[in-house]
Amino acid sequence: MKRREFLKAAGAGMAATAIAAPAVAQSMPEIRWRLTASWPKSLDTLYGSCETFSKYVAEATDNKFHVQVFAAGEIVPGLQVLDAVQNGTVEACHTATYYFIGKDPTWALFCAVPFSLNARQQNAWYYDGDGLKLMNEFGKKFNVHSLVGGNTGAQMGGWFRKEIKTVDDLKGLRMRIGGLGGTVLQRLGAIPTQIAPGDIYPSLERGTIDAAEWIGPYDDEKLGFAKVAKYYYTPGVMELEAVNQIMVNKAAWASLPPR
Repeated sequence: MKRREFLKAAGAGMAATAIAAPAVAQSMPEIRWRLTASWPKSLDTLYGSCETFSKYVAEATDNKFHVQVFAAGEIVPGLQVLDAVQNGTVEACHTATYYFIGKDPTWALFCAVPFSLNARQQNAWYYDGDGLKLMNEFGKKFNVHSLVGGNTGAQMGGWFRKEIKTVDDLKGLRMRIGGLGGTVLQRLGAIPTQIAPGDIYPSLERGTIDAAEWIGPYDDEKLGFAKVAKYYYTPGVMELEAVNQIMVNKAAWASLPPR
């Protein structure tokens, strides 16, 4: 093709694109979703990530796709968010999948397990080791499609109302702990229990539980654990890190336009 003819053809193509672009943008439907979180609003790292997600989705779609975020308890309790997504009460949730090991212990593998990977290794598995593919193959039985939604990074061992000097001190210890870490502690004599984030402080304060693990100094301080538990231990070998997920109802996911 001659240079002049090529430039003429290219110019016509660019003009067609310029005309088509607004039409494509105008064809984008208004989408409104509700996302329920497992976190209280006081946790600006975890709940804040939901707000950041909502903001980026809106910006990427010229404000056509709105995701309204709700804290734990505003629609459903923090540990019931998977149920809400499964049955279509909401389109999405933000959570830690190891909360649902009672439904199937496999969920822990997509969040955190004792003595396992750190945050960088976990992300490498997700993006380069078919972790995402495996998670969504597994998620079909629960009617959800999942996206990686942040990582807590290194975690601490937890807050204790009494000093722990030997393994024997764990016997009879009532501890809030998520995932499979509780199974390990149970074999050492502890009594693990799973409590939603917003309920940990009052449970420690009343003595309903004797200890609790959460994340690390910043988030733990937000929930005030230092006021009701004197002893803080590290590292968090029961949970070296925790991957969070945005879980989406499969019908809602399938209904999204390709754009």
